[in-house]
Amino acid sequence: MEGIRSSSVLSCYYSAKTHFKLRRQPLEHCFLSLPPPPPRHPASRPKVRISLPSMALQVQDQQSFHKSKEMLPKIDKSGRFCSPRAARELALLIVYASCLQGSDPIRLFEKRINAAREPGYEFDKASLLQYNHMSFGGPPVTTHSVEEADELLRSDEQDSAIEAEVLSAPPKLVYSKLLLSFTRKLLVATVDKWDNHVLAIDKVVPSNWKNEPAGRILELSILHLAMSEITVLGTRHPIVINEAVDLAKRFCDGAAPRIINGCLRTFVKDLAGTSTAQTSNSKLEVPLQV
Repeated sequence: MEGIRSSSVLSCYYSAKTHFKLRRQPLEHCFLSLPPPPPRHPASRPKVRISLPSMALQVQDQQSFHKSKEMLPKIDKSGRFCSPRAARELALLIVYASCLQGSDPIRLFEKRINAAREPGYEFDKASLLQYNHMSFGGPPVTTHSVEEADELLRSDEQDSAIEAEVLSAPPKLVYSKLLLSFTRKLLVATVDKWDNHVLAIDKVVPSNWKNEPAGRILELSILHLAMSEITVLGTRHPIVINEAVDLAKRFCDGAAPRIINGCLRTFVKDLAGTSTAQTSNSKLEVPLQV
């Protein structure tokens, strides 16, 4: 694939004060790389702590929970993703890749959309039905035997192969036109509000995140996308916060989901306070009589 050349482009760098920002600099060849989700079962082979029946019960409870939630169908009539979750995930991967490469998120998105397919490339749409947007990481899992551990590893490898196939496929084959349009709007909003939200994020994130920005690109990207969707696109903040937490569960590890939840709730609270103050000030203004 041939790279794109331009005189200038938004790119990422790390500031001494806080995390990464966007700035203008010459664009060289850039290619999209996607971060893999963290392994769902990082752990050990035979010390047994959790039995398979209890694991099955947890899976059953999870499935009933997701069925009870009112969600849009995952696949539309054309056989493409149509859930907003897929669009937010795509936007996150684009922002993440643009930060690693020092490229403009919008141009990187459009480059990926318009990239020519390799001769003979075929995409199996059946993999979309097997792809799970709700597969989250978790604590180490132990099994009764080596055979059970090997079966669990094989299952994880199969899931990883499906994820790799879907996330690397041409977006026009994977996402509906509506989702691609929503993804672009979200990316435009994120780029436009980037510098403003750098200051907002600096107020709400813990100090250890500020001290290690290079290791928190995904987490900070999730915050940027969520804040932009709330302030620019006007999506209700409970929806955005829940989606951001789920993205953190899927692609980050440790305490990231809990921290992102707290950061966004603080951001929304501060946003509401600022709006209330502005409204009060406008009411206090008395028009001059001529």
